[in-house]
This record gives sequence, structure tokens and C-alpha cells, in this order.
Amino acid sequence: MGRGRVEMKRIENKISRQVTFSKRRSGLLKKTNEISVLCDAEVALIVFSPNGKLFEYSTQSSMENILERYESYSYAERNLNTTYKENWTVEYPKLMARVELLQRNIRHFMGEDLDAFNLREFQGLEQQLDTALKRVRSRKNQLMHESISQLQKKEKELQERNNLISKKLKENEKKQIVQTNPGQSSTMTFLLQSPSVANLTIGGPSQATDESQNRDGYNALMPPWMFHHVHNKG
Repeated sequence: MGRGRVEMKRIENKISRQVTFSKRRSGLLKKTNEISVLCDAEVALIVFSPNGKLFEYSTQSSMENILERYESYSYAERNLNTTYKENWTVEYPKLMARVELLQRNIRHFMGEDLDAFNLREFQGLEQQLDTALKRVRSRKNQLMHESISQLQKKEKELQERNNLISKKLKENEKKQIVQTNPGQSSTMTFLLQSPSVANLTIGGPSQATDESQNRDGYNALMPPWMFHHVHNKG
């Protein structure tokens, strides 16, 4: 069974208090030595017993060197804090005055608190407003030009995409026509390339003379619907 937790309060019994001090002091010195060895840290430990007896521990450097280093560090920290406080004490009123001036200028730009203005102050305020207005307009025009340029670029991209889609649609329509009437397309191509049909002059004087001789020849080449159309023309 483990030892119970010790309540952190002053031990009233003098003997028990002395025994506890001796035990805890030895443990504290041991831990101090361990942290200095393991972590290569400079450690100084000073302990006064209830009777006023001094117990101390320091690492390889002497206690005096560590204390001097502590004093110099503490002095630098104190000076830094003092300087910071002094600077803040001086800078705070300046910053508050600057904030008040900016707030007053904002009210003037909004057309407020102008009763005490003279002619020269009004002229200066007017000049400041004109300069600010020019900057605002310049920035607005720049943004408008950038927006127009972006819209024109998008329009060009959309136009190119539309042309590409139209081209693909036309190609698909041609493919569908060829796939729907493959026989008619091949027949028309053959007739156009045939010498006997290419030399026919429908309605001319030579057709009336040679019609009976050529009828059997091109009847075999022309489909019935075209032959009927030719005769109707004649």
C-alpha cells in the first residue's frame, strides 16, 4: 500500500519539521545536481534552514559568478522595463493627439465642425478634397478598364468555342446524311462521274435524234425516279 499524499502546510511539530527539512534538502540537492549534469545548465541553489544555517550548491562555475550573472541580467531587465515605461509615458500623449487630429480631419471631410473655419482653411480643405476625388476617379477608371478587358477576353473565348461547336455540328450533319441515304449518295456520285450521262444534253436537238438509241443505255444507269424526271423535262 502506497504512502498517502502529504498535505502542503507547515509542520507544527518541531522535530518532525527538522527531519522533513533534512530529507527534502538532500532530495533537492540531488535533483539540482541531476539537472545540471543532464541538461548542461548552470544552477545555483541557496537554502537557509529554520535555524539560519546556510546550505548551497552551484555547478562547475562558482556561486559568485552565477550571482553576478543573475545581478547583471536582473539589472538589464529592470532598465528595459524602466525605459519601456518611460517611452510609453512620453509616446502615449503623442499618439492620443495624433488620433484626435485624424478624427477631426475626418469630421471636416464629412462637412462637420466647419463653423470655426476661415477662408484659407476652406481653400485648403477644398484642395484636399479635389486631390482625393482625383485619386478615387483614377482608381475607378482603372478598375473599369480592367473589367472591360476581362469581359472582352471572355467574349473572344466564347466566340471561339461557339465557332468550334458550329463546325462540329456541321460535320455531324454531313455524317448523318451519308449514313441515312448511302445508296442514293453512291448512285449520284457514279452518275456524275459516268461519261455517257455527263455528255447528255437534256432538251437539245441531238437528244431527239439519238433518244431511241441511248435510252436502253442510260436506263440501266439511271434510277427510275431520275428517268421519269428526265422524260417529264423533255
